[in-house]
Amino acid sequence: MQEILAIVRMNKTSATKKALVEAGVAGFTAFKVMGRGKLIDDPAVVAERKDKMMSMAGADEADAEMLIDGFLDGHRLFPRRLFTILAHDEDVPRIVEAIMSANRTENKVGDGKIIVMPMLDAIRVRTGEAGEDAV
Repeated sequence: MQEILAIVRMNKTSATKKALVEAGVAGFTAFKVMGRGKLIDDPAVVAERKDKMMSMAGADEADAEMLIDGFLDGHRLFPRRLFTILAHDEDVPRIVEAIMSANRTENKVGDGKIIVMPMLDAIRVRTGEAGEDAV
């Protein structure tokens, strides 16, 4: 048994749900979360992005620079959706591929993260079934 955690963009929630159902996932849970991914270390890339964002925001806005710096320096958190899925070992590759297909963009930063972890046990509360039977 495995637990799959998938952190995806909020606007990909419906596509992810549809992909999970089409992949045969019996059930899953979704949470609204806030988070931050890997930051860009190259100062030239950061400066280029800041210039681009300033031009889009209107450089004369007093708060624009502070807001943009918050996006780029890492102290701002972004809304995301966290899916948790319990799966049989043999189903994991199919489920992971479905999540990746639903969330991959044109090589943009922030497409998400998938984490697969072993699960020790699961118990269905209604029936008391445990282990593989509860998944």
